[in-house]
Amino acid sequence: MPKLWTDTIEAHRAAVRDATLDAAAALIAEHGLTALTMSRIAETTGIGRATLYKYFPDIDAVLRAWHERQVRQHLAHLMEIRDDTADPSARLRAVLHAYARMSGHSHSGELGAELHRSEQVTAAHQQLRAFLSTLIADAAQAKTIRDDIAPDELAAFALNALAADAAAEHLVELTFDAMQARC
Repeated sequence: MPKLWTDTIEAHRAAVRDATLDAAAALIAEHGLTALTMSRIAETTGIGRATLYKYFPDIDAVLRAWHERQVRQHLAHLMEIRDDTADPSARLRAVLHAYARMSGHSHSGELGAELHRSEQVTAAHQQLRAFLSTLIADAAQAKTIRDDIAPDELAAFALNALAADAAAEHLVELTFDAMQARC
């Protein structure tokens, strides 16, 4: 099969998948989770139900795929923030603020519990913790963050503290202050 044909098919599949996930998110936002059906998704995206079922076997698969995409986008956003800030302390603070804002938009109840059980989310959380540990280690090396507690421990503390409260912005400063180097 020619490369152009393969690229075109893959691009089409990606477009259908993205349109499906976007439609599901829009339908949930507008009508709630209980109104989400494969028929409504197909109608909203303009594809046939049979085509939709080729991509996703059921609503749960659509929801898991949508959530996995959201997690990937969040991680990419945090990495952009890291790359835009040179100072280790400012970089850590900026990433913590962004994470707190993201945590404030997390899913609650049954939907949240179901979405957060996937292996992909567990792997993403481990990646996030390692990412944050590296930022903490960099700031500790710069002597702006305490170095008497392992970076991985501080990362776990920060992630748990900031995810625990939907209005976590104030916790960023408390978390960051707890990490400060002791002179």
